[in-house]
Amino acid sequence: MSKLTPADTVVVLDFETSGLSPKQGERAIEIGAVLLENGQITGRFQELMNPGFAIPAFIESYTGISNAMLADAPPCAEVMERFYQFVGPHNMVAHNASFDRSFLTAEWAYIGRQAQAEFACSMLLSRRLLQDAPNHKLATLVAHQQIDNQGIFHRALADAEMTAQLWLCLLKQLQQQFNITQPSFKLMQQLSSQSKANIVSFLRRYSQQ
Repeated sequence: MSKLTPADTVVVLDFETSGLSPKQGERAIEIGAVLLENGQITGRFQELMNPGFAIPAFIESYTGISNAMLADAPPCAEVMERFYQFVGPHNMVAHNASFDRSFLTAEWAYIGRQAQAEFACSMLLSRRLLQDAPNHKLATLVAHQQIDNQGIFHRALADAEMTAQLWLCLLKQLQQQFNITQPSFKLMQQLSSQSKANIVSFLRRYSQQ
């Protein structure tokens, strides 16, 4: 999907993993995602996946995902093939996207797949558009933006749904503050690379085009 497609039509995803980096042999243990089309959630994807080894007690405690749960889950390859079909050509969004993108790239590489589209990071964008937030962790931003939630964090689908609502809040911020009503995905990527001090002048120039 082109970067010029609307920013309100994306797949928002979140991984839970066995550790911090696929380069250290860590694997995904859960994927959650929602499909936004024209700003509305039209699809959901959530599956646990068996990485082929026991996960540390810390990860069990942090996520609430136990080794017993993973023992009955399908292998990563099966889940990631299904997720590849779910994503299709859509652009993707994640909170701290460099983390999720690294695991997505690694897991798809195991099955000979690669992303067809682009990534944007809701954390980087929130740092630029929500500069008055105390910090830019997902839980903090959910509270700051008064996003409805069930108080569940560090489970993939719940985090993906909250990230999707945060993404829509960022689009609303562009509309309310800068009168940008239909931002492209490319614009959101460009905003992520602007300095905080340059955001207002950059968006004013954009809105006058």
